[in-house]
Amino acid sequence: MARLTSDFWVGAYLARLRLANIPAFVVAKGDPDAGAILIKLNRLNGEATAFSRAYGPEGERVWSVLAEGPEPEVDKALSRQRSFDPDLWLIEVEDREGRHMLDQDGLT
Repeated sequence: MARLTSDFWVGAYLARLRLANIPAFVVAKGDPDAGAILIKLNRLNGEATAFSRAYGPEGERVWSVLAEGPEPEVDKALSRQRSFDPDLWLIEVEDREGRHMLDQDGLT
């Protein structure tokens, strides 16, 4: 199966969020072909969660929590990741209900 480019995946993800009326934007644009993608879920109450793609026990792609808690602490964790990998993408999703749609089919 062909692998989607990061740029294509991000565009499709943002479109899916837009259709659900969930605000999201690109904070950092990474390598268009193979940049890693991090998602920050900002609950707009001072709390946030950062997600990264990883491999599950069966070798499948899954989203795992990279950091969670007060937004400044999550931002520090994301800054550390960007210092290790300047080619990664960072997408911020803003939703008081905590919706991020990463658990839907086609987003792993």
